Amino acid sequence: MQLAGKRAIVTGSNSGIGLGIAWELARAGAEVVLNSYTDDADDHALAEKIAQETGARVRYIHADMSKVDQCRGLIEQAEGCDILVNNAGIQHVAKLEDFPADTWDAIIAINMSSAFHTSAAALPGMYAKGWGRIVNIASAHGLTASPYKSAYVTAKHGVVGLTKTTALEAAGKGVTCNAICPGYVLTPIVEKQIPDQMKTHGMDRETVIKEVMLARQPSGEFATVEQVGGTAVFLCSDAAAQITGTTISVDGGWTAL
Repeated sequence: MQLAGKRAIVTGSNSGIGLGIAWELARAGAEVVLNSYTDDADDHALAEKIAQETGARVRYIHADMSKVDQCRGLIEQAEGCDILVNNAGIQHVAKLEDFPADTWDAIIAINMSSAFHTSAAALPGMYAKGWGRIVNIASAHGLTASPYKSAYVTAKHGVVGLTKTTALEAAGKGVTCNAICPGYVLTPIVEKQIPDQMKTHGMDRETVIKEVMLARQPSGEFATVEQVGGTAVFLCSDAAAQITGTTISVDGGWTAL
């Protein structure tokens, strides 16, 4: 229980990668604050389930990461944090000339700007304690690019830049900031895409996964949310105290190409 006594906030954490990270932080003994833009019984029940199964204190706080005041308010409502995981994100695929302007703005706000606002609100408390960890969930698309994902690629590159700047400003104050860059991770959203891809390409499940979805991931395997979560826990541990301002790829070799 290496993170006992630490409070962690994970944005966008009622599903997918964020939820996987929240589980692993709770298993490591941290108090965890789940977050998303919804606020219903299932969200609070999820927090209760993690708490019951891990023994950690877990609660859910609603905050819309597209709203500046709610990004900063999340930190205030949680009464600060020792660990901040900026994970919230959305995606849209379209040609540059067809990309909706409002969708561009939303992706930049949620995927990139929210990490700035939550970090700015959390850092003073971390500095006061002399200890803190910020983990930004970027992407393989924070280090490379793909067509038709202009807003997502731009935002994730921005997250990597923010990570480096934050690390430099926090250096010597007991606070680190790093980015995890996942490739394709098997989440419920990705899982739902597989049948459509099978129909579109006329392929069976295994062929679609290997030849279409994981064509750029040399391992030929999805990363798991537990693996990304475990990487986050490592970055929050004392073993990673001198790792800051860098990216860690969990992408099956994608960015090695």
